[in-house]
Amino acid sequence: MSFDFSLTIKGIQEAQNELVKAMARLEAPGPRRQAILYATTQAHRYLTGITHVDTGAYRASQWMKVEGERGELYVNPATVNPRSGLAPAEYSVYEEERGGSHAAYQRTVDEAGPRIVDEAANILARGMLYGQ
Repeated sequence: MSFDFSLTIKGIQEAQNELVKAMARLEAPGPRRQAILYATTQAHRYLTGITHVDTGAYRASQWMKVEGERGELYVNPATVNPRSGLAPAEYSVYEEERGGSHAAYQRTVDEAGPRIVDEAANILARGMLYGQ
């Protein structure tokens, strides 16, 4: 059995791109929602930028969602690495536990978290003070 790796990864990446576009189209009626959307999308952008790449399946499997007043980043459990046949959601745990440059989630918190939180707080403050 053979796989067309580029087509498989391309499909996952296209789905991820559509997710990003859908998140951008969400209406942000108030400053809390705007801050949550900002923080989630910025953390996702940083996370995908630092995720190690071999086949691209792990990076393409990094997803985000916002429900109510909670944003979440996660490895999509439905995706499969076409080369190994493994789910990135399974091996992402080991990648994170390796630490250092492999720990993309912890690095996102440590490296981008403070900047993202500061700007989210500014979004809230502007909304409360100026109605923006």
